[in-house]
Amino acid sequence: MTIQPEQTLENNLVAQLQKLGYKKVLIPDETALLANLKTQLEKHNRTGLSDREFIQVLNAINKGNVFERAKILRDRVEYMHDSGEHRTLELINQIHWCQNEFQVAQQISMQGKYKNRYDVTILINGLPLVQVELKRRGLELKEAFKQTSRYGIHSYDAGLGLFQFIQIFVISNGVNTKYYANGPLKHRRFKQTFYWTDIKNKLVTQLSQFADIFLEPCHISKMVTKYVVLNETEKTLMVLRPYQYYATEAIVERVKTTSKYGYIWHTTGSGKTLTSFKTAQILTNLPQVHKVVFVVDRKDLDTQTTQEFNSFSKGSIDGTNNTQKLVSQLTGDDKLIVTTIQKLSTAVNKSRFGEKMDSLRDKRIVFIFDECHRSQFGKTHSDIKGFFEKCQMFGFTGTPIFEENAGTNEWGKRTTQMLFGDCLHKYVITDAIRDENVLKFSVEYISTFKKKDHIFDINVEAIDEEEVMHAPKRLDNIVNYIITNHGRKTHNRAFTAIFCVPSVPILIEYYKLFQAKFEAGEHHLRVGTIFSYGANVDLIDDDMDEMGTVIGDEDGAYLVAASPGNTYERQIKKHPREYLDDFIGDYNRHFGTNFSTQDSKSFYNYYNDIAKRVKNQQVDVLLVVNMFLTGFDSKKLNTLYVDKNLKYHGLIQAYSRTNRILDELKSQGNIVCFRNLKDATDKAIALFSNLEAKGEIIMEPYEEYVEKFNRAFIDLLRIAPTVNSINELPDEDAQLEFIKAFRELMRLKNVLGTFTEFDFGDLSMPEQTFEDYKSKYLDLYDSTKNSSQKEKVSILNDVDFELELIHRDEINVAYILKLLGKLKDASPEEQEKQRKAIVELIVGEAQLRSKRELIEKFIRENLPKIADAEDIPEEFAHFWTAERLKALHRLSQEENLDDEALEKVIGDYIYTEKEPLRDDIIGLLKEKPSLRERKTIAERIKSKILGFVETFINGISEAA
Repeated sequence: MTIQPEQTLENNLVAQLQKLGYKKVLIPDETALLANLKTQLEKHNRTGLSDREFIQVLNAINKGNVFERAKILRDRVEYMHDSGEHRTLELINQIHWCQNEFQVAQQISMQGKYKNRYDVTILINGLPLVQVELKRRGLELKEAFKQTSRYGIHSYDAGLGLFQFIQIFVISNGVNTKYYANGPLKHRRFKQTFYWTDIKNKLVTQLSQFADIFLEPCHISKMVTKYVVLNETEKTLMVLRPYQYYATEAIVERVKTTSKYGYIWHTTGSGKTLTSFKTAQILTNLPQVHKVVFVVDRKDLDTQTTQEFNSFSKGSIDGTNNTQKLVSQLTGDDKLIVTTIQKLSTAVNKSRFGEKMDSLRDKRIVFIFDECHRSQFGKTHSDIKGFFEKCQMFGFTGTPIFEENAGTNEWGKRTTQMLFGDCLHKYVITDAIRDENVLKFSVEYISTFKKKDHIFDINVEAIDEEEVMHAPKRLDNIVNYIITNHGRKTHNRAFTAIFCVPSVPILIEYYKLFQAKFEAGEHHLRVGTIFSYGANVDLIDDDMDEMGTVIGDEDGAYLVAASPGNTYERQIKKHPREYLDDFIGDYNRHFGTNFSTQDSKSFYNYYNDIAKRVKNQQVDVLLVVNMFLTGFDSKKLNTLYVDKNLKYHGLIQAYSRTNRILDELKSQGNIVCFRNLKDATDKAIALFSNLEAKGEIIMEPYEEYVEKFNRAFIDLLRIAPTVNSINELPDEDAQLEFIKAFRELMRLKNVLGTFTEFDFGDLSMPEQTFEDYKSKYLDLYDSTKNSSQKEKVSILNDVDFELELIHRDEINVAYILKLLGKLKDASPEEQEKQRKAIVELIVGEAQLRSKRELIEKFIRENLPKIADAEDIPEEFAHFWTAERLKALHRLSQEENLDDEALEKVIGDYIYTEKEPLRDDIIGLLKEKPSLRERKTIAERIKSKILGFVETFINGISEAA
């Protein structure tokens, strides 16, 4: 059987779309595209446009980037009629989304930096809003994804930039089909592409089936108009995933047709905030709904949720600071309100608000409860339900309350179903892992103490006693474990971690241990903490006896036990709040901030700041008791250290802080348990997925990945039996097979490297062999990147080499300097051998390759003149500074730039990590180029600036 060619796949798709109602149109180039746009806009708006009027329309829509044009698409375009009358026209009908004009075109050609032809374009009212890129069966889907990114650089902004109106991309190789939103390239990752599913979460992967469902004209228009969200914070587009779509549709339909309640079970980490925002936004547009109130259960979540809602629609939410403000919003014009359940309870129960609130009793108010597994199991639920007589309540939760995990209080056992009724849509953790919307967990159980010369695993129930668990020696062992293994777990601090502990007193002891070891130079981890404190809790000893033990509970109460012969007397006792202020003082000194617990505003400013720094990888380990274990989302967090008892929904919620999808480097969420949580983990997984789900959620043991690596090594040897044989691969198809095979090895090594017991000696492939193959892999990457600068068709151009799997922070310039010291002291016969080894190491490290020529120059010209190896770091710093100044001057001279302005632009880029804008770069030029030349010149200079920073700044700070 022959492989179906790409052209056949394309032709079949176009024929299928025509049957669905699209009109096929021949559009070879931009001239035809513009002519068709004029015709379609006239038809859609039932008007005629003169050439002068159409030019006005084109000028109005030819503005800005993808994000700005997405706004233009959703607005009316103003123009002046030839009669002098001001008129507007509609680009797309958002209310009646089926009432638009649908066309399909093939092979539209655009000339930008290079000339590109696009496979299949879906036009709505003449605008290219959906782009389909195809690869023949058997090729990686990722190649089509990379191709759309390349077109974004080379030609989508060509001419009048109409292809920057693309809202949704579809990529397919016939067998697998995915979709994703358009947006800035820096926000686009293959991990953020999605399969479509049916309402039961069954995947729709075949292109023909996908086209029938997703590309059906009414559905794709509905996705563009209702389910593409403009994220104001990131200035990018987001499109709902299928389970988010079905959940939103279910709630909207229930509000339209019934007065019943309901809840959505979507696993933690699957994008609940986006779903609830879109639901709330659509509900506010329904005439029968008076208000929509989004309710969270703690103020620390109130701030985050308000910010997230505002990122989707800037200024749409005004988070309530007090109950009086909430009452004003409920009785005022605000249609969408974010508040806490505590304030809502106060508003309906306090008599001073009664007169104002009474007017709302018979209004149709829809309440959406965030994390309803925690917020709705007390008296408040009944109070709200009793007060708002015509309200509807909907809950969102990743971990519902069932009989098995329901607590008992004065109202008895209350489950999610008892309070909210039907589950309107379900998307459990096994669905999310299968769809690659969240990661699996790698759970390790660590033994933390010895007794009578016998090692007791933490799984042994008989020794799970509070006195033992909180012994100072055990706490010290755990801190030492984290210090030793944190780099391994977080890929050399490329990610961050949370460490959850059982009580505030224990947290204080842990923090003091970390701080003491930091001051002693035993580690360089940035450890921060935050915890809530009560006004009237027991005081805590400031100075523990060596053998004393702090025993705590979840609420921060504690007692101090002492060994025989020790006294219970303590010289100093402090309130937990005083400790927190001390710890915040450490934070202030490190980051130059000025936070405290002086008042609630300052405390929550600290909360927001430390949350931001955890997300930005400025805090390595965050010590908590309960805070941040729910509701906190950070893609850069991949590890949870656990020294507290967790179970059921609390366990899944805490674990799920680590499993947000990011990139290839983040292959799983790491859970390190210092307690007996294996049984609790198994029970929680069984409850929130299904009885057979453990293997789908928890990663396989270390030995399984060793076996996978060894099998992948055999596959590699079939393609390239020796390192040198890579040079003899006959064509790009063979090179592609090698790239795929070695990339799979890198992925498996990436996972293996996070296991505490990882040792290269366990693998059948020697470490040096792996490094040798890696060098050849990087050579292929370099040659592909260089060839892509020319107008050349290459099957390797769109391959994702996943270089993030190669990057290792420990192999940096500082490390190379240590090797140079050894080289200096080596015997003459050893020097050449070591020099070659250093060069090979540089070649094998992606971060160092840009520095290779300079490091070789230092070895060749400067190293022989240095008498003492200890002087190498200082001499290298002088050398590097001189070379950097030469390169800066050379760049300035070559491009005729202002020296001081250039240094400022580079400094701003290093500080903000935001690439310089075109206008900033043009401002550097002593002589301003013509408008036609500006883009090309700006891109060339920006490329040189980025290359300068990569060579002279990145990876150098620790050494120079």
